[in-house]
Amino acid sequence: MNVIIIEDEKPAARRLGRLLSELDVAVSTMLHSVEESITWFQENEHPDLIFLDIQLSDGLSFEIFDVVDVQSAIIFTTAYDEYALQAFKLNSIDYLLKPIDDEELESAVKKYRNLKRESKKLSPDFEDIKKLLVNPLEREFKKRFTAKVGQHLKIINADEVECFYSENKGTYAATSDGRNYLLDTTLENLEDELRPDTFFRVSRKFYVNINAIKDIISYTNSRLQLKLNSFSDQEIIVSRERVKDFKLRLE
Repeated sequence: MNVIIIEDEKPAARRLGRLLSELDVAVSTMLHSVEESITWFQENEHPDLIFLDIQLSDGLSFEIFDVVDVQSAIIFTTAYDEYALQAFKLNSIDYLLKPIDDEELESAVKKYRNLKRESKKLSPDFEDIKKLLVNPLEREFKKRFTAKVGQHLKIINADEVECFYSENKGTYAATSDGRNYLLDTTLENLEDELRPDTFFRVSRKFYVNINAIKDIISYTNSRLQLKLNSFSDQEIIVSRERVKDFKLRLE
């Protein structure tokens, strides 16, 4: 299997390479920009499988495929998940949210191998993905949620939620009045339901309403700590892999 990684953060690329080597997957090349990738594809035989980051230092990685007709299979490696997940599911082998979990990586590699044995079409339709990336807010997003409170159902408006978080296998909505409500959903399900201009997944544990942020503080290991208007039950830390996209979203 001929595999390459396209990832602008070199430490993340090297870590992914190490995880793949533990799965007996050898990475032949690591590329770090749109420009470098276009040149490489024009001069080399295309690989069987690409681990592809979406946001590269010099643009979206889709720009590569505007120039080069690549027929390789794709596994996305991205923190850019809020509104494109459905397209990733439909048009790629798999997607992996950063920081990449080794078990999820192993599952994605197995999925690729199984599909290859079945001789199924593995190259994605980038146009469908780009449409969601360019026009994300044309979709309908969830405006309210319900939570069971005793014998009653509480209606929670999405704009009242300061953050969604997971704890003890449950998913909670923390509202601006300081209450926490247990929801019958998961953070993964919320990824397709929340407006990307309002909510950002800062870590595997937290989705944060950007409008509820009171303060942003530098934290250890190039991370950020967030203070919200009301929620103070737990520390909210922006994971290092998501800091760049978080700053872009704020702008």
